[in-house]
Amino acid sequence: MIKEKQRSAIPGIPVLLLLLAFMVLDIVSFVNMIRIQPEGLAIAIIARIVLLVAAIIMLAGLFTVQPNQGVVLTLFGKYVGTVRRTGLRWANPFYSKQRISLRVRNFETSKMKVNDRDGNPIEIAAVVVWKVVDTAEAAFQVDDYENYVQVQSEAAVRNMATAYPYDTHEEHQLSLRGSTQQIAEHLQKEVQDRLMVAGVEVIEARISHLAYAPEIAAAMLQRQQAAAIIAARQKIVEGAVGMVEMALEKLKQSSVVELDPEQRAAMVSNLLVVLCGERATQPVVNTGTIYQ
Repeated sequence: MIKEKQRSAIPGIPVLLLLLAFMVLDIVSFVNMIRIQPEGLAIAIIARIVLLVAAIIMLAGLFTVQPNQGVVLTLFGKYVGTVRRTGLRWANPFYSKQRISLRVRNFETSKMKVNDRDGNPIEIAAVVVWKVVDTAEAAFQVDDYENYVQVQSEAAVRNMATAYPYDTHEEHQLSLRGSTQQIAEHLQKEVQDRLMVAGVEVIEARISHLAYAPEIAAAMLQRQQAAAIIAARQKIVEGAVGMVEMALEKLKQSSVVELDPEQRAAMVSNLLVVLCGERATQPVVNTGTIYQ
């Protein structure tokens, strides 16, 4: 694998001024030769023209490096190094120069329809924040590193979505909807493993869209509502039983009234109806006893 090599380049401003001065002097000398017309004028003119062309070729070695940018230098297909120092720089004019941005970029995958671990069709999309950290790998290990990031990110999202259920009813089981932090860490690792070969570092990867597919969305919504109702009922019953136990214990400790088993059962029944009912209870005045 080709790894990045840092390479320094000559500051460009002194070289530019020197070349411009040389070209001016060469042109002035050429004009003076034509005026004087000395012997051997043709050879002198050819020499001046050659020097002028050489100076113009040397100007082709000037290039600029923007902040957070790397310039990859190659000589006839051979990797020479990467210049990261910003400003106007000068290098061998025969070097090929490829600019690669080192800035942080983000990419959002398209909404994809995949099956989760339980086989339910879902729609999912993710945002991947990334940057190039090795310009040599980005330039030479893959054909087009930007397209490579997009394709591999979508493949990683698909693979990750099939490893987890959309939702779960078990307490310690991971799910796409309920375990956002763990899912984000898994997705980041999944994408990083795929993009490492291209010299790309994944800073963050998170799900940006998650929903059931339209054809099962209504049925799954009813399922979620039923599960929520059951969970709420369980909490209500647990709380009601605790309150009934506390009421009976308080009555026993204060010796306000002595209840036989049948009276205790009636009291428990009435309290559970009051505490667990969905609607407000209506008071009923009993003029007799529970036995008549």
